[in-house]
Amino acid sequence: MTTMGMGDLPPVVSREEWLTARRELLREEKELTRARDRVNADRRRLPMVRVDRPYTFQGPDGTVGLLDLFEGRPQLVVHHFMWMFDIDADGREHPRDYGCSSCSSAADQIPADLRQLHVRSTSLAAVSRAPYDTIAAFRDRMGWTFPWYSSQGSAFNYDFHATVDDRVAPVLLGFRTEDELAEAGKPWNEDMRGDWPGVSTFLRVGDEVFHTYSAFGRGIEEFHNGNNYLDLTVLGRQEPWEEPKGRATPLGLHVGGPAMRLPDEYGT
Repeated sequence: MTTMGMGDLPPVVSREEWLTARRELLREEKELTRARDRVNADRRRLPMVRVDRPYTFQGPDGTVGLLDLFEGRPQLVVHHFMWMFDIDADGREHPRDYGCSSCSSAADQIPADLRQLHVRSTSLAAVSRAPYDTIAAFRDRMGWTFPWYSSQGSAFNYDFHATVDDRVAPVLLGFRTEDELAEAGKPWNEDMRGDWPGVSTFLRVGDEVFHTYSAFGRGIEEFHNGNNYLDLTVLGRQEPWEEPKGRATPLGLHVGGPAMRLPDEYGT
């Protein structure tokens, strides 16, 4: 239950005063919309990279290639879904029977019916490093229906920097090298090895595949679609960084937050 005090709430005004304030905010919203349109246009102008490596995935029909994930459509969006692993003393990973709670929060908001993407020539799939049978069991537990593949044994996660491990490939975390991470005050260490959530997009031209975009960190927070609704409200997301301070007690439900759970663990 969110707690708040009346002194922390917005002032109560007449409808006319509210309309004046709302029109002022509307000007800011229009500026943001135009800025977003410009960024989206620049994103569409990004150069692309031909994908020459023959990646393989495990799915419901056995072993497939990257082209198969397109399901015959020209565009593909991939959710890099973090998986949870136990690591033994020798550094070997052992997959747990569940995925990351933050990635699960985003996955819980993927539409059950992807029709609106499909009619726009775009497919969507999730990819994780866990064995496919483990992924399928977890998906069934969550009640999700989107396509989900295992990249176990493939270099796919490492090549697209959704798994970062300096023992396998040079570090590029959030597009920062080890030196750049150190300069930013976030030096690389072995505890940072492993999966990181992200989204990548691909374009198919005939039988050729091109990598067109990837995003990590807050670049993928829009896929936590509930935030878009919460951002319209007085209490917002109820996260500690939000302004005005003291409006609502932080719930700890932000990505990686202490109260974030798997979707079926919240109860009522």
